[in-house]
Amino acid sequence: MPAPARVLCIQHLAPETPGAIAGALHGRGLRVEIVRTYLGEEVPATMAGADGLVVMGGPMGVHDDDRYPNLNDEKRLIDDALAKDLPVLGICLGSQLLAAALGARVHRGPKKEIGWFPVTLTEDGRADALFAGVTSPFTAFHWHTDVFDLPAGAVSLARSDLAACQAFRAGACAYGLLFHLEVTRHTVEQMARAFQVELDQERVPAAQLVTGAVKHLPHLGAVSAQVFGRWAAAVAWRAPAGS
Repeated sequence: MPAPARVLCIQHLAPETPGAIAGALHGRGLRVEIVRTYLGEEVPATMAGADGLVVMGGPMGVHDDDRYPNLNDEKRLIDDALAKDLPVLGICLGSQLLAAALGARVHRGPKKEIGWFPVTLTEDGRADALFAGVTSPFTAFHWHTDVFDLPAGAVSLARSDLAACQAFRAGACAYGLLFHLEVTRHTVEQMARAFQVELDQERVPAAQLVTGAVKHLPHLGAVSAQVFGRWAAAVAWRAPAGS
């Protein structure tokens, strides 16, 4: 029996786990290999032996290479995945790294977007292979300072009041999601604890984030199951036999 397809997942911080993404990948019988950069684990030099790449969020920025040398390694890994036409999924920081790899400008947004806010699909988003059938707008979890311009040749899939591009697709199966579609209640609680100082500075009550999770996750969970399930299916379908 051939080995299941293998997906690399770069995790930058303990609280920001792949959450619903991992569930969708495991549901498709795919192997998930998590590289925990916050523990000093090395980012692979290439995508050799891997069939897909997930890059998670984190408190650092795309241009913080001097403080986080692993970001340069991640950019090279994304470049390798794109060159090999492998499925890529970038979440928050991961979407910014993907946008930068595609030549787009990543810059500070008008204000920090932290909390539960609506995301509206574009016309292309409503027709996209992952998002088709998703009710728009839907409320998602956000926690970011930086935003990105739409990469040349990419397709804008979603927007919010504070970010003209909340999601995009490059090629057939490289996706960047600025919002957090993967979160669970536990993820939200852990992030609120880890970044309590930032929440205090922004005057965002941690309890408000958790209350929002209780209210919005039942619907968001259905959206994430569809979107990540279809992305996982694309990985499985595109993986060579025996990978």
